Amino acid sequence: MLTTLATLVAVSLTLQQGSGQGSGQSSSSSRSQGNSDTTVAVQQGARLDVNNFGGEIVVRTWNQNNVRVRGSHSSRTHVEVSSSASTVMVRTEGRRGPPSIVDLDITVPVWMAMNLSGTYTDISVDGAGGAISAESVQGDIEVTGGTGSISLKSVEGGVTLSKTKGRIEVNSVEGDISISEAVGDITVETTDGDIILSKVDAANADVNTVDGDITYDGSLKAGGSYRFATHDGDIAAVIPPTANVSGSMSTFDGDFDASFTIDTVRAGKHRITFTIGRGSNPARLELETFDGDIKLRRPGEVEIEMPDRNNKHQWKVRDNHDDNENLDFNLDIKVDPWVVTNVNVDTRAITRYAREYAREYAPKIAKKVSRSVRRNVN
Repeated sequence: MLTTLATLVAVSLTLQQGSGQGSGQSSSSSRSQGNSDTTVAVQQGARLDVNNFGGEIVVRTWNQNNVRVRGSHSSRTHVEVSSSASTVMVRTEGRRGPPSIVDLDITVPVWMAMNLSGTYTDISVDGAGGAISAESVQGDIEVTGGTGSISLKSVEGGVTLSKTKGRIEVNSVEGDISISEAVGDITVETTDGDIILSKVDAANADVNTVDGDITYDGSLKAGGSYRFATHDGDIAAVIPPTANVSGSMSTFDGDFDASFTIDTVRAGKHRITFTIGRGSNPARLELETFDGDIKLRRPGEVEIEMPDRNNKHQWKVRDNHDDNENLDFNLDIKVDPWVVTNVNVDTRAITRYAREYAREYAPKIAKKVSRSVRRNVN
């Protein structure tokens, strides 16, 4: 289901190898040391192809048929810009081995499609009007805009996508994912991170995480398919009042909770089927978690505060329906002094076991406590 580790390693190697390719098709190029500034003219339909080993790729748009590439880097590194009728290629290169940190600030026509990649690279796109592919091994990706095919992937970093339209695919291994104000079919996968979809208009959505919460506030269209699954986390789905839905909810160690009346049938010890509305051709909704709660909410009962540009990926999700719930944690351990004094206890073994137990389970317990506190306090 999830992207394999082998694929991710291959992506990393491909990104590094790609930094030296493309010079053979150039029609004009620019090499410089220190800060660099290059502008090339482009024809309608040309594509931007950028690889930066480490640093930033920041892409903005304008109404000119030109691509401007500004680079900030050390004297040990240079930026090569080459162009042909179909592609503007940007590469960063070092004198020996990989380049040092390079920050690229690129301005392109609104219509331009782009392929952006890096290894230790944060990627940011604002105002794009074409297709976007962005991949980073270790870095955050933030995209505003884009139409057509939208593919965003980060191995170790968060991904934020907003105001886009098309076929959307977002992947991360270790990072949170947020999609807002998006139109189109959506596929989202992460291993260790929360997923938030807000104000989305999707006919189909397939959302998966292993260790994280899922929040969905969007359309449930007639005949559409919506599947949300997590192994260790809660799921909250907002149901529009006019929705016509047929679905199922399953959890092994968690509760079902709806803030409104629904028709349910217990299909098994841990699974419930339900219907909402009476229309034909209902949307199909599947909610699955192994260790977590499943909540159905009305619009306005789940508030999502999205991050600003200076506070990436720090979302707040408030469940107003749970505001009156109290959270009480109490740990009470009593030790009989007689036992400690008179019984032969291998304290070294106990200490070693306690350390191993804490190392294995403390992060998981801490994350669950943090998740509960966030739901009830924020």
